[in-house]
Amino acid sequence: MAPTKPRKPRLALIGPDTLRGKEILSVLSAKKFPLASFELFDPDVEEEYSKLGQFRDEAKVVHALTPAALEGLDLVFLASDAATNLRYGRLAAGRGCRAVDLSGTFNADEAVPLVVAGINDAGLRTARPPLVANPHPAAIVLAHVLSALRDGFGLARAVAVVLEPASAYAEEGIRELAEQSTALLGSGSACARVFPASLAFNLLARPERSGAKGAGRPGSRIAAEVRRVLGPGSPALAVSVILAPVFHTYSIMTHVELGRAASAAALKDRFQADGRFRLQAPGDEKPVSPTAVAGQDRIHLGDIQKDPGAPGSFWLWAVADNLTVGSALNAYGIARALVGRA
Repeated sequence: MAPTKPRKPRLALIGPDTLRGKEILSVLSAKKFPLASFELFDPDVEEEYSKLGQFRDEAKVVHALTPAALEGLDLVFLASDAATNLRYGRLAAGRGCRAVDLSGTFNADEAVPLVVAGINDAGLRTARPPLVANPHPAAIVLAHVLSALRDGFGLARAVAVVLEPASAYAEEGIRELAEQSTALLGSGSACARVFPASLAFNLLARPERSGAKGAGRPGSRIAAEVRRVLGPGSPALAVSVILAPVFHTYSIMTHVELGRAASAAALKDRFQADGRFRLQAPGDEKPVSPTAVAGQDRIHLGDIQKDPGAPGSFWLWAVADNLTVGSALNAYGIARALVGRA
């Protein structure tokens, strides 16, 4: 008797017009991931056939969102607003449908697995949890960088300064940075509605006030997520976040103290062997920067510098697109582990 072929999964996306929704739609369109169906749902659509989207060069109806939308699905990506994600993430678990949260709604919930594909996703295919959270984009990048160093050399501690882009504040953040830049270049006044002050041609430290449910400052939340992903034996980590006047990509300057002696060349070899990274080519004078990295699907590393004042310590400059590496590609890796064919 011939073995039964596993059926292709049925997927859906809630929130196709958000930045993260658009990016996961683009990634799934480009990947040759076999699907039985892929549906789009928007909580703002009230009438069927009133809105169209596109997937793999085909027009797709964007459906109105109701609880019945989850029936028959294998997995749904949550990329809408927090209230919608919260409701449908919980509904999915009770209807035999798995959900991947792209928007941070469930990240602080210790009962929901926080997963970086390639680091702590090994148990997804067997445990098959009903809901999985995509970590903060900076946490995804830092987890990859620190995991590579820990596995190769041991890692005692790390300190990271994260430069956060305007797109972390969705379309509203991008528009406000563009408006502020135009106003200042035209000798006008820049108003701040999304950001705490004018971000154009400026740097802003993220507020240190405690967030909802005692979430704490942004850096603490990112560090806590990295520790959850790396698991037992994760290094001591401190993170500080600064808003930067760029539209896309997280840029992270990290100081690491290794567990054993190593050279900068050894660190470069370790990263070079991992396909998730792209190192600056020897002799290349073009710096690793947000404008050069935006839209790319790798974590780009600048020159790795040994810290002469601290034995076994190095400075690393990493830049990665927050919507590709920091969101969609990781969510795609989670989806493959949950519903992909063996």
